[in-house]
Amino acid sequence: MRLRRWFIPQEPDVLGLLRGQLAITIEGLDALAAGAGGEREAAGIVRDAEHRGDVAKRELLEAIRDSFVTPIAAEDLFALSRGIDWILNHSRDLIEEAEAMGRAPDPGIGEMATLLAEAARRIDDALRLIAADPDGATAAADAAVAAERRLEHVYFQGMAGLLDEPEMRERIARRELYRRCSHIGELMIDVAERIVYAVVKES
Repeated sequence: MRLRRWFIPQEPDVLGLLRGQLAITIEGLDALAAGAGGEREAAGIVRDAEHRGDVAKRELLEAIRDSFVTPIAAEDLFALSRGIDWILNHSRDLIEEAEAMGRAPDPGIGEMATLLAEAARRIDDALRLIAADPDGATAAADAAVAAERRLEHVYFQGMAGLLDEPEMRERIARRELYRRCSHIGELMIDVAERIVYAVVKES
């Protein structure tokens, strides 16, 4: 009797695709920090990263749809991808808002963007470890939250400094840009906490 051989298709590397999307977001955050330091090409890099991030998100969602089994729940992959996408979208929006108001990002925004990029790198560590070392993934997610808490300190310092700004339009513009950075930090915490939730569900 002839034996029929069945071949199971290779599963897409959904975590690899998610980390690829995150890598693009980190590029955007690094460029945001560089722009605050005077890098003239930074705005274009952030915009390009935002477009590439959208493509990476679509590729990941297609891979999730085609997967039989995923290392973490599909709903968690979707939520993480969406959160990472929002981080990059709001980084692009910060650039757009700064240009609309005629205000270049200042050193305070540069410091916050640097901390956002650090937090994103800790998120990447967590995703790298999530399947093989859940405790390590949780520790990395906690480190991302700690970086964001340092961002909050910079934010409060910057907002306090605005009290000494005599020009009202400058004060209002800086306040809005600082708030945008703070909101991106909140989105980063959401991503980190979703990783912790995914670990808890799988344990």
